[in-house]
Amino acid sequence: MVQRIEAVPGVDAATSTIALPVESGIDLPFTIVGKPPARGEYTGDEQWRSVSPHYFSAFRIPLVHGRVFTDRDTASGPRLVIINEAMAKKYWANEDPIGQLIVIGKGLGPQFEEPPRQIVGIVGNVRENGLARNAATSVMYIPQSQMTEGLTTLANNVIPLSWAVRTTTDPMPLRVAIERELRGVDGQIVISHERTMEQVLSGAVARQSFNMVLLSIFAGAALVLAAIGIYGLMSYSVEQRTQEIGIRMALGANRATMLKTVLREGMTLAIVGVAIGLVLAYGLTRLLAS
Repeated sequence: MVQRIEAVPGVDAATSTIALPVESGIDLPFTIVGKPPARGEYTGDEQWRSVSPHYFSAFRIPLVHGRVFTDRDTASGPRLVIINEAMAKKYWANEDPIGQLIVIGKGLGPQFEEPPRQIVGIVGNVRENGLARNAATSVMYIPQSQMTEGLTTLANNVIPLSWAVRTTTDPMPLRVAIERELRGVDGQIVISHERTMEQVLSGAVARQSFNMVLLSIFAGAALVLAAIGIYGLMSYSVEQRTQEIGIRMALGANRATMLKTVLREGMTLAIVGVAIGLVLAYGLTRLLAS
């Protein structure tokens, strides 16, 4: 199916996966063969993704060490897995993980536990689970051609399969041709939720963007209320000092002098308010960040 899509004019690379970059995948436990488990029955619990061979080239994920999957990595071949740099540093900080064996699904039950897989490559880190996290997420990649029946059922029940196509031109005009190739292989396939990668990224920060808009609205409302409050306070102050102002003007003070006096007092109140607001905002920001 990948070959048919890549044959469409304007398509640079095509791949399929259970979760796109920046989206949430499935966390699965695993065990490193030859090392005692650190968490009961298993070593760790990390993100897991099944991908087709051209996944890394389609998303421009760099190969750091070893090799990526190819079309020769079939169900009858050796069981393989690729990890990212974050996982390599987390579990093999002082050694080379290439050639090591891991068992994915350990602890989920016999229907999900896989045969040992050999690590054949290390790829660069990609933002997963949204864009808000600063730390890179550890990820295990396995070939879709080597998925066990148990994990296939689990993945299909949790996350639908996604197809990603990198194009050399505007992708939207190519949708019809790509859909035609997909249905040429499986006429019953259901295609939905078509998006560009820009839309995927926008969706990943939608919550943060909404929060920023909400904060901006509240900040604008607070600014208007503060301006009204200062105006009211200055008006009240001038009203209370009407006799004083009249006496000063009778003694020779001109209108400009009295106006400067009133404005100076108003600016003093504004500066004090801004200073207090900045201190409170800084403290609240540190509190939210923690």
